[in-house]
Amino acid sequence: MIKSMTGFARAEKTAGPMGCRVEIRSYNGKSLDVVLRIPQNYLPLEEKIKALASEHMTRGRLEIRFQVEDQAPESFGFTVDFSVARAFHQALVELQEDLNLKADVPLNMIASAEGVIRPREADRDIESAWELFRDCLEDALNAHDEMRAREGAFLAEDFRKRMDFIESSTDAVEAAAAGLAAGYQHRLQERISALTSGLVEIDPGRIAQEAAFLADRSDISEEIVRTRSHIEQFRRIVDAAEPSGRKLNFLLQEFNREFNTMGAKAGSAPISHIIVAVKTELEKIREQVQNIE
Repeated sequence: MIKSMTGFARAEKTAGPMGCRVEIRSYNGKSLDVVLRIPQNYLPLEEKIKALASEHMTRGRLEIRFQVEDQAPESFGFTVDFSVARAFHQALVELQEDLNLKADVPLNMIASAEGVIRPREADRDIESAWELFRDCLEDALNAHDEMRAREGAFLAEDFRKRMDFIESSTDAVEAAAAGLAAGYQHRLQERISALTSGLVEIDPGRIAQEAAFLADRSDISEEIVRTRSHIEQFRRIVDAAEPSGRKLNFLLQEFNREFNTMGAKAGSAPISHIIVAVKTELEKIREQVQNIE
């Protein structure tokens, strides 16, 4: 089963006063790149999260975003930096004296100064949080896998149809190549007759020998055999369980090599036309393979 590298999924879970939401987005990439966005307090869980994500995806850019809501009473509180408050108050007093102002310094002005009042960081039970994070992340990753598998199924069906076309085209190339020797002989006879204006007697044996030599140089039977082997291998890879994007991409390079050789060796217009159509299909497959994990 092939899977697309692109996908989106979301999951939510709660455990007591804590709630967790995970969003996953993935994009094409040559290797696995996990980008994690998580509240600062839970950064110690980063490696566990990335390890779990890597069990579900082997290639592509995987963006994972955690949103956490903690309603526990101990999660709320503030701390006052009295040193900052006194220093700020003293600066305001000095400003009043310099401007000869008599009004008292308002408390809200001191309290609103940067660094005076800060949220208090509550002690977190990281292991308990990990249980919630893990369950929520697994739900999101499973949904993400299902989405990628559905898209992969559509791509696999498209690949099968295009591979059927390539197989029938290979049969057509083989059939056209079977008549090359007779065609070479006929063209040689016509060319020599045109050059000699029919005044020189042509040795049929010599013509047949030269035609056989040309046919041997243009023999593409090995390329045909290898191409059929590539077709079978391509189909097996598409139906295999493991990730197959890199294998398919390499195999497409082999396809192109074989058909390029066929076109160069055959030197036949009908065969060249077939090969042009095949290479068009191969390019369409190659574009889609870039989306496969």
